[in-house]
Amino acid sequence: MIHEPGKTPEPDAQRSIRSFVRRTGRITAAQRQAMERLWPRFGIDFSGAPLDLDSIFGRSAGRVLEIGFGDGESLVLEAASHSELDFLGIEVHQPGVGHCLLQAEARDIRSLRLICHDAVEVLKEQIADRSLDRVNLYFPDPWPKKRHHKRRLVQNDFLELVAAKLVPGGSLYIATDWHNYAEHIDGVVAAGSAFREGERRVHDGDDPLDRPTTKFERRGLLQGHKITEWRLARN
Repeated sequence: MIHEPGKTPEPDAQRSIRSFVRRTGRITAAQRQAMERLWPRFGIDFSGAPLDLDSIFGRSAGRVLEIGFGDGESLVLEAASHSELDFLGIEVHQPGVGHCLLQAEARDIRSLRLICHDAVEVLKEQIADRSLDRVNLYFPDPWPKKRHHKRRLVQNDFLELVAAKLVPGGSLYIATDWHNYAEHIDGVVAAGSAFREGERRVHDGDDPLDRPTTKFERRGLLQGHKITEWRLARN
């Protein structure tokens, strides 16, 4: 049986608009075994109580949260390259979580923990205010059809929620390869008061903003998309 971290039923009346589709995907035997074997080492189950990050990581350090880490390769690379920081990764798809667990074990990463649950609920329930130095949101689902734009994660409520979790001077990094979503993000940031634009780049994959290249980025570039990314500073 595949371990389902933090799985809790959600009453229909309390369901909100989801910014993701929970695809089951094909999980390999190795990923399945990783979910069972490595979750006690790297995993954090979802609960309604704020996390004591100093206790979880065994130290006080700068904290980076990545939302939707995909297969986790870029997240693990970041954690391996910045051992002075602690990293939290949130992803809803178990094959990606399993892959990330295997990569973290292979590199013997000590400063990484994973949560397999809806990121908005994790932010609301498990992450204390002013506890993060940086939040990364790389290539979120663009929901390109107009009727689905309400499902896009980057909305004013989301920005206000992230800002509350960041320390003063903390940053939100966002990247997308969809021009329409980039315009949407520009509009939401300009209309809100949670963040100010620290830096904005548009490039062809050759000028990433303080991050590794991701699988979704490479896929977008092959389709002829340009990359737009931001460093947003918390007000």
